[in-house]
Amino acid sequence: MSFGWRGWRRVLAACLTAAWLAVAWWGSHKALPPGAHVASAASDVPAEQVTFIADITAADGYGRAVVSQAIFEQMLELVRGAQVFVVLDYALIGGAPLAGTPTLGAQLQDALLARRRALPTLRVLLITDPASNGWGSAPSAVLPLLRSAGVDVVITDLSVLRDSNPLYSGLRSLTASWASRDHRKVIIADDGHGALAGIVGSANPQDDQGLWSNAAVRLAGAPLEALLASELALARASGWRGDATLFAVGAAGAVASSAPDARATAHVQSLTEGATREALLERLEVASPGDAVDVATFKLADRGVIEALLAAAARGVAVRVLLDPGEAAQGALSGIPNQPVASELQSRSAGAVQVRWYRTHGERFHASLISIYGQDRLWFTVGSANLTRRSLRDYNLEANVAVEVARATPLAAQLLGYFDTLWGNRAALGIEYSADFAVFADPSQVDYLLGRVMEASGLSVF
Repeated sequence: MSFGWRGWRRVLAACLTAAWLAVAWWGSHKALPPGAHVASAASDVPAEQVTFIADITAADGYGRAVVSQAIFEQMLELVRGAQVFVVLDYALIGGAPLAGTPTLGAQLQDALLARRRALPTLRVLLITDPASNGWGSAPSAVLPLLRSAGVDVVITDLSVLRDSNPLYSGLRSLTASWASRDHRKVIIADDGHGALAGIVGSANPQDDQGLWSNAAVRLAGAPLEALLASELALARASGWRGDATLFAVGAAGAVASSAPDARATAHVQSLTEGATREALLERLEVASPGDAVDVATFKLADRGVIEALLAAAARGVAVRVLLDPGEAAQGALSGIPNQPVASELQSRSAGAVQVRWYRTHGERFHASLISIYGQDRLWFTVGSANLTRRSLRDYNLEANVAVEVARATPLAAQLLGYFDTLWGNRAALGIEYSADFAVFADPSQVDYLLGRVMEASGLSVF
């Protein structure tokens, strides 16, 4: 009996489907590259060696821009102070500046070139996502110039990462983009005195993001060692062939202290990719009545984080969430995921989870800062990781720092003052940093379900 062409077509279709599913599963579960999912040992350093930095853009009562930008200036300060090496890993660099925005890419380029001219032996390693080079179709003007000046420019090989969208794994040859990204925002350098110095945060040196609101920390010494090793390993996985031994200092962990007061000590840990989620959920799970949680973030969609916030509020923990409204960021998907997630938090907690919106004026509220604190101690994490599946489940490359200090330290006061100022609009000149929940509330079940499907499947841009 002849099997027939129709039968063979069914067999072929079944084989192709099985192969596609197998490749898709492997792409989303394969081993992570060296340097990914890092949770360093906690290092104790004097609390004054950890500095919180914020970029804030708002408007006064007349609609005039009120801009306070500090992260990029401190990045340039690290470049200008380096004597041995500089390592940078940024998702986006340069681009085309918008009217009225600073030319961050050109300024960073000029600072690196000037430092190389002054110190020809200075080693500079720049790691960036392919998006900085226009995915090859619109090459950057900055990157070739830096290469010609002796900077090691590494475009992250995204094929070594897991795919957040299995469809891309199975059909990659038909796509021009990738589901996962190098989303880190890190600079590490020697400080000119035999130790490490660095900034970890949410800000890109990207021209059209020059007025975005961001958050970061500047730190020194041993806490940066594991993150530096991670960057060098990931550069190696992307084809870099440089000498890693040239990116070292004689006393990376050296800090000036002798029997420091424990109350003035910061416990600092480097966290990348999924390790950030693990540390955050662990802290949220042990928060107890009388404690408080403050969340200031660009995107909130990870189900584990959402459930942990709701559970904490149900235990009597005070939970405040400050979100970017995303009202014009994604066209037809405007407001997703934050607006439906905010409505979920409010409704399921019966208002116990308080939500407000950062007032944007064309720019974005791009911070990623979570603080958990009680009467005596404060723990926070800040960095590049959005509170989404892609950022927290080992798909994107992300870099965060977790810090624990006593509530009595100036650092804790600075963190709490930052959030309280934005939350309560504590400012002169009629500045309104944030708006009530009702302004952008979205109780639509359609948007909620769409956001859930996009987050779970990886078919999202967040």
